[in-house]
Amino acid sequence: MSRDAMLLVEALRDPASTRNLDAQGWTELLSMARAEQLIGTLAERLKSESVPSKIAEIIAEARINAAYQRRSALWEADCARRALAGYDGKVVLLKGTAYVAAGLWAGEGRSIGDLDILVARDDLPEVEVALLAAGWEWVKPDPYDDAYYRDHMHELPPLIHRERDRMIDVHHTVLPLTAGRRPDADGMLVEAIPLPCRGGVRGGVFQPLSDADTPHPNPSPEGEGPCTLSPADMVCHSAAHLFADGELDGGLRNLWDIHCLMSEFSSSEFWAQLRERAARHQLSEPVERAVRLAHRLYGTEIPTEWQGWHRQDKWYVARLTARDGWGRPTRKFIRLIFYIRSHWLRMPPLMLARHLWTKWRKGQASA
Repeated sequence: MSRDAMLLVEALRDPASTRNLDAQGWTELLSMARAEQLIGTLAERLKSESVPSKIAEIIAEARINAAYQRRSALWEADCARRALAGYDGKVVLLKGTAYVAAGLWAGEGRSIGDLDILVARDDLPEVEVALLAAGWEWVKPDPYDDAYYRDHMHELPPLIHRERDRMIDVHHTVLPLTAGRRPDADGMLVEAIPLPCRGGVRGGVFQPLSDADTPHPNPSPEGEGPCTLSPADMVCHSAAHLFADGELDGGLRNLWDIHCLMSEFSSSEFWAQLRERAARHQLSEPVERAVRLAHRLYGTEIPTEWQGWHRQDKWYVARLTARDGWGRPTRKFIRLIFYIRSHWLRMPPLMLARHLWTKWRKGQASA
């Protein structure tokens, strides 16, 4: 088993490429898809393909699980909406929950974990109090971790609901405060698009839960629901999350999101807006790289002026596709380089050294 995750990339790009797979090829493809959290997306892409009976069973199960995750994500978004019913500011859904709530292609079959929302930084105390009153509690009660999140990160310390065991990440911007780039979070909120609670995008995907179904006793009024980022800001945020804030774990899934978003929104107006918004958010470099790599790997149709290839792009491709036929991570040295890079991007060297030293000492003490 020596193939890398280009096997998965090709299957997503062209589902017909799976027609000649033997049993081992299917095993490798499904292992990679699970490891990259793309099994539900792959199942959606294979809907029109004839596959072996045993594979069909696995694919059907993946679709069922993706549908369950979709319902759970919308449930949790509605619970947060109700908890924040008294809050006058915008509550913006992010990532997978935003895609399914808005009925976007990027949400089809997507794996969804925590609920991520964006609110104004000045409103964090009000939002925090409302969520705590509605049953969420802190995951990281440690004073150092709490202070680190509040002083340096782009979100509150993570919260988990005591009854539903579901986590929520409350963002006030999209990159750590210690990062060199400064996205315009206030501008993202201004441009955010409300989702109607009834009859929303594509026939009303975001629906408030009935009183009988929800654990919250006091329903909030119907009308405007939570928001999503504008199309250009969605791509900017996804590119920031992929290239400016991490070591590319889950990178193929995030790049697929970007491929779907750009394919669905594509127009001359959208591409002009994307260029302008990326510059405004100081994200031109990661957005341009995301566009290039989506075009190269997934075949996204992009304007000629966005096309090209930079020498460093090959290392991103090598990192994104670093999986073997068992779904295990490969190319350890490249992964290490991107791991170091991710920490370097998050904070200045002296702060990074102090943070890692503190975490190491705390780990030694607890051991």
